[in-house]
Amino acid sequence: RQGRIGFFVPSLGQEASQIGAAYAMTGDDFLFPSYRTHSIALLKGMSLKTMYDQMWGNKADRTKGRQMPNHFTFREMNWVSISSPIGTQISQAAGAARAAQIRGDAIAVWAWFGDGGTSSNDFHAGLNFAGVWKSPCIFMCENNHWAISAPQEMQTASPSFAAKAVAYGMPGIRVDGNDVLAVYEACREARERAASGGGPTLIETV
Repeated sequence: RQGRIGFFVPSLGQEASQIGAAYAMTGDDFLFPSYRTHSIALLKGMSLKTMYDQMWGNKADRTKGRQMPNHFTFREMNWVSISSPIGTQISQAAGAARAAQIRGDAIAVWAWFGDGGTSSNDFHAGLNFAGVWKSPCIFMCENNHWAISAPQEMQTASPSFAAKAVAYGMPGIRVDGNDVLAVYEACREARERAASGGGPTLIETV
């Protein structure tokens, strides 16, 4: 309200989706977040001060004010800076997962995006790439039913976003995003599959 921050994207109501997934991650995993993944950041050790410094772009900001607000980065937990264009983190994560696979790292790379991100070209390119290489990537679609202002029925004719995984040769799982234990179990299984060479997974948390 004071005009000191350009914008801030809230994540109210999506906490269980993020916390359940965060508990399934390990310290070696890489995260390619979206705008709304604040709960994971705080749970994994990013301080509120680090967040505020970035949003204000002050001298303590890790990116020295060179990124827009809400674009956090946190190297200690392999948190890659948020990308501004919708969905670009999906193909970036797919590439990072392939690199980890080539190195032989038994990790998972997590890509977070909203239901609106599934309409981006990076969604299709990223899932196709990961599916072809069976790379250790977990694609987390948080379906809050509104892609900024477009309802779900204007985003897809598919019965769900998880159903899209079939086209890319990977499991597609749909869970209640308000059930933290259901999210944890789905993510734990996906991470185990990814780290053991079983390939990627698309998880839709509703």
